[in-house]
This record gives sequence, structure tokens and C-alpha cells, in this order.
Amino acid sequence: MGIFAREESRTNLAAARIARQATASLAGLLAGQGKTRSDLAAAMGVSPGRVSQIMSGDANLTVRTLAAVAEALDADVQITFCARPQPTDAKARGSADASPVRSSGLPAHH
Repeated sequence: MGIFAREESRTNLAAARIARQATASLAGLLAGQGKTRSDLAAAMGVSPGRVSQIMSGDANLTVRTLAAVAEALDADVQITFCARPQPTDAKARGSADASPVRSSGLPAHH
């Protein structure tokens, strides 16, 4: 497999992960508002089948689609980019000394 195929595969996996996050968040919002997929379809002026496509995560969730869903539900969409955690040297070597505990910034009491 060439480098471009690997990169495309990683991009496809990332896209699928983002779609799952978006649809899970949307499902939670619908439930929180006590609305159904049919309610969303009516508010968007689309067919229930289109909402099913959106909710399946298989459809290409464009920014325009996300905005239309948000407007129909009187909601906002937040997209946040953040750096992935990088392994520390100890974790990268598989050392047993690597501790998952993070400092609280408070002085230690011994």
C-alpha cells in the first residue's frame, strides 16, 4: 500500500469518526428536546428518508447540512479542532513507569 492510500484510509476513518460524533450529538439533542426524526424532517422541510440518511452517518455531512439541522432545531453547531495527545517517551517505550495520573497543580502532601 502506498503512502497516498494510507493517508486516504486514515482520512476515511477520521471522517467516519466525525460523522458518528455528529450523529450521536444530534440524536442526544433530539431526545433532549423530545423530538423525533419525523419532527426534524418536518422542521427541515425534507423527507424522513433524508433525515435517516443524515442520522446514519453514511451521508456526506456537509457544513450546509449541519447548519440546516441546527437551524431546524434552534441549536448551534460547535466544531473544535484539538491536537491529539502525544505519547510520552515512557509510554512510547512501553515502560511500566508511565503513570496515567496527571498533576492537579496542587502541592503534594507527604
